[in-house]
Amino acid sequence: MRAMVTGGAGFIGSNLVDRLLAEGHEVEVVDDLSTGSLGNLADARNSGGALRFHNLDVRSGDLVDLVRHRRPEVIFHLAAQADVRVSVERPVFDAEVNVLGTIQVLEGACAAGTAKVVFAASGGTLYGEPTGADLPVDEHQPHRPLSPYGVSKKAAIDYLVAYRELHGLEFTALALANVYGPRQDPHGEAGVVAIFAGNLVAGRPCVIFGDGSQTRDYVYVDDVVDAFARAMRRGGGLVMNIGTGQETSVSKLYESVAKACGSNLAPRPAPARAGEVQRSALDPRRAGLHLGWKPWTALESGVASVVNHVRRTAL
Repeated sequence: MRAMVTGGAGFIGSNLVDRLLAEGHEVEVVDDLSTGSLGNLADARNSGGALRFHNLDVRSGDLVDLVRHRRPEVIFHLAAQADVRVSVERPVFDAEVNVLGTIQVLEGACAAGTAKVVFAASGGTLYGEPTGADLPVDEHQPHRPLSPYGVSKKAAIDYLVAYRELHGLEFTALALANVYGPRQDPHGEAGVVAIFAGNLVAGRPCVIFGDGSQTRDYVYVDDVVDAFARAMRRGGGLVMNIGTGQETSVSKLYESVAKACGSNLAPRPAPARAGEVQRSALDPRRAGLHLGWKPWTALESGVASVVNHVRRTAL
């Protein structure tokens, strides 16, 4: 198949590109390199597979023409403004990228006769602040995002539903938990596993915001990529959680990363950040039913892979 991956030079996107090329698909990557990197596509560009790269912002009017011209059979839409704090500080920018950018992708898909869009939704923000009794949350929980980022991602899902009804454009939305793994930026604002690993490998102390009791559902990038690959042909019209169903506190995560790094550095406390939920975990059973998917990477082995990657790239 001919697939297009928006945000394909990013952390998750580049890992997905590798998987698609390995399976023999033609891949068109669209990325403006604002957060992604051509370095993330080094393996893909050297694989001998059918890869084209387009340096383009999804907000650009040229995107519709590009999609119409390249005529992908499926579009994996991962390009996004993905930082909760940026969304709080710059909600207009967040909406431009995540809402208007998504509409551009959908317009292009309709113009090209694309069969399906597979969308990277945000399971960590979609359900708001669930109670302990609701964890891990399933897809029947109301969508009540508490940050502009979560709102913009929810709006994108609403547009997917509307385009399916109006134009027959199929979609699957994967509500991702906290994805981690190699290639995640240890110098960025998101991706706490990579940030902890980058600091500890360099001998720098880490910061924990809040009291460290806040929990997240950490799912390994290879497992997530497998869900995207399966969603090419399955799960039409559905929103599906992609997570482990397990809560891990930030303090516990720090202990795991420090152990993998062989570090005894204590973390530094800092005030909690606005817009972030206290607890999060996603029930993945719907994805098991409709995609035949389940997570298989244990947190300890995933963290070790991140630490090893950070050490190799730091040389």
